[in-house]
Amino acid sequence: MERTGLIQFGGKDAVVIGPDIKAGDRAPEFVVHTQDWQDFHGLADTAGKVRIIAAVPSLDTAVCDRETRRFNQEAAALGEDIVILVISTDLPFAQKRWCGAAGIDRVLVLSDHKEADFGAKYGCLLRDQRILRRAVFVVNREGIVTYADYMPALGEEPDYQAVLKAAREALGNG
Repeated sequence: MERTGLIQFGGKDAVVIGPDIKAGDRAPEFVVHTQDWQDFHGLADTAGKVRIIAAVPSLDTAVCDRETRRFNQEAAALGEDIVILVISTDLPFAQKRWCGAAGIDRVLVLSDHKEADFGAKYGCLLRDQRILRRAVFVVNREGIVTYADYMPALGEEPDYQAVLKAAREALGNG
């Protein structure tokens, strides 16, 4: 599924691959890669936890840097029952270098570079640029999306308080 009119890149409409995910939908399983190029099954490998899944265009941009650092900081107060996944199409090598330099140790930074499986299933993949549009999802322990928000512009940050509130509320659903 290809769609336009949702977001711009460089002042022009970008082609987005995949459907938008909404609260109430069953979250699609997806495979991304760890910083060591190992397969990571987004839902199966985090089973039993509430997941905050943040799609970002590239860690090497100021907004993605800020967002990932913010989620890393917030993760400390969330407890072990909530896991935060930050997904970009950056190469795992670049993610590993960036995470080391930024001191990211509480969120799982994962790569959708190889197959763009996450991007296509969650309506985040910009076809021609092969990057993800910024979006945040909360998925409860049962695999149901309880919060979904797509930023209208690549440079716009998510509503952190709304995301964290949704994640805390999802803890009560398990």
